[in-house]
Amino acid sequence: MKPLRRRAALVTVLRAAGVAALVPVVAPVMTPAKAATPPSFDTTHAAWTALLRKHVRLLRAGQATQAHYAGFAAERAALTAYRASLAAVTPAVFAAWPRAERQAFLINAYNACTVELVLTRYPGLKSIKDLGGLLSSPWKPKWISLLGTQVSLDDIEHAMLRKRGDYDDPRVHFAVNCASVGCPALREEAFVAARLDAQLDEQALRFMSDRTRNRYNPARGRLELSKIFDWYSEDFRLGHRGITSLPGFAARYAQALADRADDRERVRAGAVDITFADYDWSLNDAP
Repeated sequence: MKPLRRRAALVTVLRAAGVAALVPVVAPVMTPAKAATPPSFDTTHAAWTALLRKHVRLLRAGQATQAHYAGFAAERAALTAYRASLAAVTPAVFAAWPRAERQAFLINAYNACTVELVLTRYPGLKSIKDLGGLLSSPWKPKWISLLGTQVSLDDIEHAMLRKRGDYDDPRVHFAVNCASVGCPALREEAFVAARLDAQLDEQALRFMSDRTRNRYNPARGRLELSKIFDWYSEDFRLGHRGITSLPGFAARYAQALADRADDRERVRAGAVDITFADYDWSLNDAP
């Protein structure tokens, strides 16, 4: 008799005798489920670059830009997907990145979320400040999912990018864009760690070369600078690249700020008064 038949016959005999058959149950072998691996974050920010290249318009050879918000609105799903990829980055992953990677991430997050904020009321928006009110600011609500929590635009700029001891880089003010005409240009590509220094240097030169915002006035013998330098003057005293004062920072851009050689020398020597121009909060919308 074959073994299986012999075993079945034995069970039948035992049952007939009123004895419970002790037939072992063999549990199926379960292959452990593979833990889902979260997709790695694209640190080239290619999705953001793709949107910027299509919807940012250069003015005056890149000294300023306009954002084509209607184009961003038409591709809002792509913007939402990019923002979701930012939100998926965990604090542990972020902390393990090199400094330049973290800085580029935060700048891009700020700019992408600013575009999203504009789109919540676009069209029909004349200024980002219209999203606030007499007692409220568009930069303070904590609506952005980032690094495991909810943050505001102010949190990204002031608590993260301007946090003392983390970056201490005044060039950030030429990289983050507040969706306004008075603001430095929204760059037509994402910031990336491998080229971050060069990108920030270029942003600074573009802004300082824009005579509508920064210039030496020979008739009055003074520097007329953007209000940004008034609001954040302390950031230009932190010793970045040896710069410990606003006149010292302006001196590096004397060639861009003035036309005559003697005026440039005055700027380089810091022997000029500085005043601050009014800030244009009009939306930087491209027609």
